[in-house]
Amino acid sequence: MTAKAVEASKLALRDLEEAAEYYRREAGGDVALRFIEAAEAAFTAISERPGSGSSRFAHELNIPGLRSRRTGRFPFLVFYSEHESHVRVLRVLHGQRDIPAWMTDGD
Repeated sequence: MTAKAVEASKLALRDLEEAAEYYRREAGGDVALRFIEAAEAAFTAISERPGSGSSRFAHELNIPGLRSRRTGRFPFLVFYSEHESHVRVLRVLHGQRDIPAWMTDGD
């Protein structure tokens, strides 16, 4: 099976930037870099096996096809949907946030 291209929404890119900046400020550049590497690894895994993510929030939020995957040991979730030719990353959110409220923010 061929990996699918991963396309990140503007909100997902903003989420990543804000999280990396938070880690840089609070824990240093090395931790921020490890977060970015963990997010990249999650994107690669999603690309290679898009159906492997959890569909828990799809049911909770009534968003068909929504899946999520953790960013390694960091408490962030990558929310995405699979399409015929690509995977669309919608958001990258801290797992302790009010996920329903954050997922309804427009892109």
